[in-house]
Amino acid sequence: MQAARICVRARNLAKIAQRSLYFASSSVPSPVLGQTSRNHVSAIYRLGFSTAPTQESQDSVVDVATFEKVCEETLESLTEYFEEIVEEAYNLKSGDVSYSDGVLTVNLGPEYGTYVINRQLPNRQIWLSSPVSGPKRYDFIAQDKCWVYKHDGQSLHALLQKEISKIVDLEVNFGSCSHSKVQIK
Repeated sequence: MQAARICVRARNLAKIAQRSLYFASSSVPSPVLGQTSRNHVSAIYRLGFSTAPTQESQDSVVDVATFEKVCEETLESLTEYFEEIVEEAYNLKSGDVSYSDGVLTVNLGPEYGTYVINRQLPNRQIWLSSPVSGPKRYDFIAQDKCWVYKHDGQSLHALLQKEISKIVDLEVNFGSCSHSKVQIK
């Protein structure tokens, strides 16, 4: 039990140290840690935690030009696919799809709600607002060539596949959309 508390405390200290790394390396007192920031950071390194960026985080950061290209391809392909779905699904006669300035709006009617998928250049993310699962922020993972929600590891296209297939009265497959890792059935 005591060991578990020490591990939890060490993880919390690692998070605080990451947020306060600037203050720990300067003579300015940390607003988060007060005067003890150097001691906390030293303890983190002695426990074997690192505040340096991991290889995973370095691999997942894409340059602005790549982000804009991939984001545009993704949103345009989703727009085309959602237009097909809305046109073919019998239960979405009041549905509407619009895409403008990096914002894709998919209105599935009053019964099912509206999906909004938009690019966030400053964060280099795609944000999703879903009437089913709520808001999520997706990062482009360059090595996998897909958009992933880092909190649960699920891809944007996999979530859309799961949610939209429960709404519409036809078989959907987001696997053919750009930058999708959904398996085509």
